[in-house]
Amino acid sequence: MSTVAPAWSPTRDQMQSSRLWRFMREHQCATYPQLCERAARDPDWFWDALVKELGVVWSRPYRAVMDTSAGLPFTRWFPGGLLNAYDSAVLRHRRSDPDRLALIGETEPGTVRSLSYAQLEDAVEQTAAGLRAIGVGRGVAVGLYLPLVIENAVALLACTKLGAVAVPLFSGFGAEAIRQRLADADARVLITADGAIRRGRAVAMKPIADEAAAALPHLTHQVVVRCAGIEVPMQRGRDLAWDDLARPERVPTEAMRSDEPLLLLYTSGTTGRPKGTVHGHAGLPIKAAQDWAFGMDVRPAERVMWVTDMGWVMGPLLVFGSLMLGGTAVLYDGAPDYPEPRRVWSVAHRQGVTHLGISPTLTRVLMASGSKALPANALSRLRVLASTGEPWTPEAWSWLFEVVGRGELPIMNYSGGTECGGGLICGNFLTPSKAGSFAGPIPGIDAAVFNEHGQPVRGEVGELVVRRPYLGMTLGLWQDPERYLETYWSRWPDVWVHGDWALIDEEGLWYILGRSDDTIKVAGKRVGPAEVEAAALDGTDVAEAAAVGIPDPLKGQSVVVFVVPRPHADPGSIPAAVSRSIERSLGKPFKPAGVHVLPRLPKTRNGKILRRVIRNVFTGDQPGDLSAIDDLATLDPIRALRSDFPSPSGGGQGGGR
Repeated sequence: MSTVAPAWSPTRDQMQSSRLWRFMREHQCATYPQLCERAARDPDWFWDALVKELGVVWSRPYRAVMDTSAGLPFTRWFPGGLLNAYDSAVLRHRRSDPDRLALIGETEPGTVRSLSYAQLEDAVEQTAAGLRAIGVGRGVAVGLYLPLVIENAVALLACTKLGAVAVPLFSGFGAEAIRQRLADADARVLITADGAIRRGRAVAMKPIADEAAAALPHLTHQVVVRCAGIEVPMQRGRDLAWDDLARPERVPTEAMRSDEPLLLLYTSGTTGRPKGTVHGHAGLPIKAAQDWAFGMDVRPAERVMWVTDMGWVMGPLLVFGSLMLGGTAVLYDGAPDYPEPRRVWSVAHRQGVTHLGISPTLTRVLMASGSKALPANALSRLRVLASTGEPWTPEAWSWLFEVVGRGELPIMNYSGGTECGGGLICGNFLTPSKAGSFAGPIPGIDAAVFNEHGQPVRGEVGELVVRRPYLGMTLGLWQDPERYLETYWSRWPDVWVHGDWALIDEEGLWYILGRSDDTIKVAGKRVGPAEVEAAALDGTDVAEAAAVGIPDPLKGQSVVVFVVPRPHADPGSIPAAVSRSIERSLGKPFKPAGVHVLPRLPKTRNGKILRRVIRNVFTGDQPGDLSAIDDLATLDPIRALRSDFPSPSGGGQGGGR
């Protein structure tokens, strides 16, 4: 990698006009590595300097920056301080520049709405008063199962103001996925929509929400936003139209400790139920602002658009990162390639987007459309392309850089995760980049690549780790500290193991090479095998199931499920039944690309299913160590399926989760 010349290098003006450059000069750091080294060595200095740089509003000053007395995994931030992220994201900008645009929303049918900071404040205040009237207050969990419309952001900020715990949910989830997360959070209110418009069709959401709500006895209210013009039944006493929620009076903004929950973001692992990562008012919002400022170089009044969903971490990051800096969050709700492949560029052009986030998956989809995907207009205001979600292929990265970025715009690769509250590594305006590369860790993130012996390495693939806590890192897993420690902190003492394979080249550029666990990621959306397998067994004649992710040239990965039928079941009917059950439970994006019936699943001698072995044998890769397998013959039926599986297109670098 070191022999390849950079594809993009910042100009002197780009470097010296960046916020990162100014911060370095203010604090006498001559180089970016010097800043990162100082931040890692003296975190109290760095995080205090950062919150002052970002102008974070405090209701009561903090007496210290960090408290590690309970152990590094349970670091408390800014003890003694009180704040509410709503003050920093909305109110201060409303006072200084009330007419500046805060939100722009465009829908697939072409409807465009916008809110200035003054209008956003009014909408949030009225919504918060309405939510308070139906019992939402400090510590109450509220589910957000909505398309990426303006009401979604308003609801998030209203929950923030009230000190409630927002639980964003992917708009494509099925009823069981929603029920499971809201039950775990003990949510009392669900804000949903009649439906969404996708590819010119109305897709109902309220019936899915109703099915989930029927199994949630503690859910007292559903608030329904009219998005698709679908007539939906409303249950008397429980359901309330969004337009009837708003109330004119104002309610107090809660002053919160930094360790009180703001967001409960669910992420899936390789086993067990989804993990509820907890983020506080002094965590994700500040981390998002840092990443937007130092990585993407977002400036006041600039417009940031990310092709995402509020149910994935990029949704809250888009809202908080943009608003904390006095920018404008551009929300597009619809298929990004409908009614034509260039739709995403058209939206960006119409809305004057300056920063556009797009996944490698979508890039590959657009590439396949050839000339039909070329931008119809020069994106004259666009100055940053950004990407996260998964590894790049070099071909897709080069297409985006050359065709959309005109060989001039940087692609700021950005990698972190739901549990990180933002990014761990990112590009910036000081560091040249190659296809799929990252400049390195974001200041304040003491990241490294460890080999299997826990030693930092360069020039070889290893585990991405973080050696010190940082602002934005999850405060823990919801009501499960033991699982939190086991998941992230158990491999090496006081070291966070992130679960990504990474590499640092000889020039210090970083690359993410994929997940080091079995999590399945479809078009950047993660799902744990356990969730897929539970859905495969639900109401079908399946006795056992193993779900794996296989390479997909467009989506990064597709779900493939291997099942063992119950005795006397009809094997021929099982694949269709399993596919329907998974789609119904988890949503259409996770519908399997294949369901294969096997006589037995490969397992270890103590009964653990060998998912990685199954995946590797099916795709033709080396199966790895088979010393623990109980019966090698269980691999033969999987090998026999290989002729139906197309050769994978190859890997690549970059991306992230």
